[in-house]
Amino acid sequence: MGVSGMGQAPATDKISLRTVPRNFPGRSGTKEDQVYLCSPETATASALTGVITDPRTLGMAYPCFAEPEQIRINADMLVPPPQDGEAIDLIKGPNIQPLPEFDPLPNSLRGRVLLKMGDDVSTDEILPAGAEVLPFRSNIPEIAKFTFGVVDAHYYRRAMKHKEQGSLVVAGRNYGQGSSREHAALAPRYLGLRAVIAKSFARIHRQNLINYAILPLTFADPDDYDTIDQGDVLLLPDVREAIQEYGPIEVRNETKSKRYQLEHALSERAIQIILGGSLINVLKRSVREGQANGSARFRSFPCLACS
Repeated sequence: MGVSGMGQAPATDKISLRTVPRNFPGRSGTKEDQVYLCSPETATASALTGVITDPRTLGMAYPCFAEPEQIRINADMLVPPPQDGEAIDLIKGPNIQPLPEFDPLPNSLRGRVLLKMGDDVSTDEILPAGAEVLPFRSNIPEIAKFTFGVVDAHYYRRAMKHKEQGSLVVAGRNYGQGSSREHAALAPRYLGLRAVIAKSFARIHRQNLINYAILPLTFADPDDYDTIDQGDVLLLPDVREAIQEYGPIEVRNETKSKRYQLEHALSERAIQIILGGSLINVLKRSVREGQANGSARFRSFPCLACS
C-alpha cells in the first residue's frame, strides 16, 4: 500500500491511496493500478502507520482548521494589459498552435461508428492527462493523437481516415463522467467526431460537447444500443431541421437496414451553438455583428445553469 500524490505512480497491482479524484483506469501512471480515494486525514494516518488506517483510532484530537481573518494578496507583480493591444506581437513557442476552425452543422450527417463503448466512460478515457499528454494542451493536432487511446489504441488512425466526412461513437450510460476537461470534447471534434449517441450523459461533458458542436443524442429506446456495432454506417437525415423542431430524430443504420429514434433535449442556446459549429464561432459572429453596429459587445446568452 502506498500513499501517492499527483506525480507518483503506484507499483503494479498494488493499492495506493489518493485524496484527489484521479482513480480512472491508468490515470495514476500504472495500468494495473488499484487507486482508492480517501480523506486527507485517512491518507495522513495511513502514511504514518504503513497500512490503511482510520484516523479516529490514533488516539489524538481531530485537527481543526480555522480560516484566516484576512487573506493576504500581493498584487505588486501584477501588470495590467494595455488598453489597446493591437500593436503587441504575440510570441508563441512551436508547441502553441491556433485553435482549429470548425464548420457549421451540415444538413445531414452520415458517418461510421468508430467506437462502441459501455457505461461510465470517463473523460480520462476519452482524452487522458498525465506527463506525456499535458504538454500538448495548446497543440490540438498533437493532443488529439491520444484520443480514446486508453479504450482503443487504434482509434486515432481510424478517425484520421474519416476526419473530413465525420464520424460517430456510441456509448452506454453516464458518458463523459469525471474530470470536466474541455479537451475531451475538443480533441475528438478535431478528429471529425460530429455526434455521440448514448443512453445518458454526464452533465458537464454534455455541455462541453455542445460547446464544440458535437451532437449529444440519447436513445429513445435504450435497447437499440444493442443493435448498433462498431463499424456500422449511420445516417441522420435533415438533422439541422430535426433538432430545431424538438421532436424525435431519426437515425438510419445503413449497414443493418434499421431505423432508430433519438432524442436531444437541447436548449435554444445549445441548438444555436451546434448549428453554428461551436460556441467560439457564435461568439466571433456576435463580435463581428457588434463591430458592424458600432459596438464590440457580445450578444447576450442565457446562463449555462439555465440552459
